[in-house]
Amino acid sequence: MPENTHMAEDQSPEKSSEGDDAVKKKKNPKKNKKGQAWAQEGPRDPFELLDALPEHKQQEIQRALHLFSLGQGPPKNLQDARRHNFRFWNTQPVPKIDEEVTSHGPIQPEMPSVREDCYSLPQGFCWDTLDLGNPEQLGELCTLLNENYAEEDDNTLRIHYTSEFLLWALCPPGWQREWHCGVRVNSNRKLVGFIGAIPATVQIYDTERKMVEVNFLCVHKKLRSKRVAPVLIREISRRVQRQGQFQAVYSTSAVLPKPMASCRYWHRSLNPRKLIELNFSSLTRNMTLQRALKLNRLPETTKTSGLRLMALEDIPRVQTLLNEYLRGFHLFPILNQEEVQHWFLPRDGVVDTYVVEGADGVITDMVSFYTLSSTVLNHLAHRSLKAAYALYTVTTATSLQQLIEDILVKAKARGFDVFTALNVMENKTFLESLRFTEGDVHMHYYLYNWRCPNITPDKVGMLLK
Repeated sequence: MPENTHMAEDQSPEKSSEGDDAVKKKKNPKKNKKGQAWAQEGPRDPFELLDALPEHKQQEIQRALHLFSLGQGPPKNLQDARRHNFRFWNTQPVPKIDEEVTSHGPIQPEMPSVREDCYSLPQGFCWDTLDLGNPEQLGELCTLLNENYAEEDDNTLRIHYTSEFLLWALCPPGWQREWHCGVRVNSNRKLVGFIGAIPATVQIYDTERKMVEVNFLCVHKKLRSKRVAPVLIREISRRVQRQGQFQAVYSTSAVLPKPMASCRYWHRSLNPRKLIELNFSSLTRNMTLQRALKLNRLPETTKTSGLRLMALEDIPRVQTLLNEYLRGFHLFPILNQEEVQHWFLPRDGVVDTYVVEGADGVITDMVSFYTLSSTVLNHLAHRSLKAAYALYTVTTATSLQQLIEDILVKAKARGFDVFTALNVMENKTFLESLRFTEGDVHMHYYLYNWRCPNITPDKVGMLLK
């Protein structure tokens, strides 16, 4: 799924739109009745000025600042990463960016004792453990992520997380409230930072480990110069270690020390006209809109007999299919039935899983995807973009290409605009033939306090939400 590019890296100072002449002094200051000049007012807080503007003006200014600051964040490729000074990550138990890893195992031994006190935050801020069962706090987290977490480079699309999606992503079996770690402003209790972790059993090559998946590291845009992100990472590490877990897996589009695997997003257009109008897709030199519509046309109906939505009684068979299939990869989760139910049983607007039931009633295949919509900024005609993100597909009786094409047909019929997949597992075998196009965004996988040799995308069997 899409990640915050500032995940786990020192935040660069925030740009200000205020110039030296932003506040002009009057030549003839107004005088009061006693003939004394009024006291000169100091420059107003630029964020107060921004918040006072109409919404469309705020978006225009934010887009200009975003474009101005492109390239100032964490490196996006290995060449730039080798020149980058990773002040924070050089203190953490992760491989160095240019380290050649040939062995397996923990970098730092398990600690017999872990500090009890939280790490110190900048003055004016405090820790808060969120209660996602509280609708008000869950809504605050939605607002923080939707306004500050992830945007396209041209600031035209902004991921929109729903309460239902966050409960699915952050509250799987075994979740702990202590691992929903927030930062608030002391004065008004506003939520301005968050990082989450969930339990996972992960196999890395031939080693099975209990660890956590870390996700949703988010710091309010106005605070990215205060180095809150490194403190959030240290604090979630402390809280996880207090529960006896010393390894973590996470992913981001930024290149940090050091990726164990690097994959790429591919996109299949389901609504070509809309994607072109949003500049999500573009017409090549010899391509017309009509030809693009024709090339991306899909069948009206599915071809696979017995294709239907997964039901509660399918859980044991889906678990068996998944766990047997994933054993062929170097990095993959090991899922029990409760976890299979949580991650794959269909939830409206969150996750969909289809199975293929044979004539004898046996489930032979499964395919799943989750839903993420984006808010469209600064566009007259469109307000949202609905995307499906591929999860796991296992086939034993149906061709992989036919099953994915059928899911594309289903997704288009249900109003999805684009279907997105990483080039992991066996996905490469259908991406080009089903007219997926290579995207600009890479997704890099990382392990905290564990080193292992590089893993190629076709041997990655784990998808982080």
